[in-house]
Amino acid sequence: MPGAGASVLLLRACLTLLAWPIYLLSFLGMWEPFCRKVFFPFILEKIGAAHEKKAKKHKQELFRNLPDFKGPSGELRLLEIGTGGGSNFQFYPAGCKVTCTDINPHFQESLTKNMKKNQHLHYEQFLVAAGEDLHQVPGGSVDVVVCTLVLCSVQSVGSTLREVLRVLRP
Repeated sequence: MPGAGASVLLLRACLTLLAWPIYLLSFLGMWEPFCRKVFFPFILEKIGAAHEKKAKKHKQELFRNLPDFKGPSGELRLLEIGTGGGSNFQFYPAGCKVTCTDINPHFQESLTKNMKKNQHLHYEQFLVAAGEDLHQVPGGSVDVVVCTLVLCSVQSVGSTLREVLRVLRP
């Protein structure tokens, strides 16, 4: 099978040629910043749109009872871990006070777009923070914590859940 060996070599050469720009950007130290700032937010926004169409009914059901968790003041204070572009905003009740967190500050552009679409909410702040370290959020200060599609990407699920329990109102 001498032809198979040549085919494999040709395929490897083609893949190397296609991946060459990535190797170059990586060597120059530009690949990771490019991915974090441009590529990942763009791809997540595109995939997120398709996901939202499929998940809309489920999310409506999941978030329909959020008003039941209002604090003694009558306000609903919500913390979202891994907000990304803010795809959950449309499901939050009117007047809800939202604090957003994400480890990637480069979601700010799509987040701002979604905030403008969802004027029924009050946006408290955007924190660059990992789910495992929410020290910027005072203990017992929120009524609800939302983390959709994020626990698969935290360093420690246990630490994240401990932080969730810490920041939730007793």
